[in-house]
Amino acid sequence: MPIGDSDLLQNLKKRLDDGEAEAIALAVKIDADFLVIDEWKGRRVAQELGLRIIGIVGILSAAKRKSVIPQVKPILDGLIEIVGFRIHPSIYSAALMDVGE
Repeated sequence: MPIGDSDLLQNLKKRLDDGEAEAIALAVKIDADFLVIDEWKGRRVAQELGLRIIGIVGILSAAKRKSVIPQVKPILDGLIEIVGFRIHPSIYSAALMDVGE
């Protein structure tokens, strides 16, 4: 769905990378239930706009709780090792503790 050249998008691009700005603008435009975003600055801006956010860790935790995946740790470790996903050690530990790993 094209976002267009809205004032919101232009203002967001002054604060964020283009991809994050466009994702947030689109979420606002379509009144999304959730926005999947991990970058802390983008998350903060999205929350300021009243968007509900979820990140990869939240998606993985929900998937485990619903028995869609058997474990979170191997997936998180793969994201860290293979694609360079960055996660604070305390968030990593808390996420695994939350799902019993």
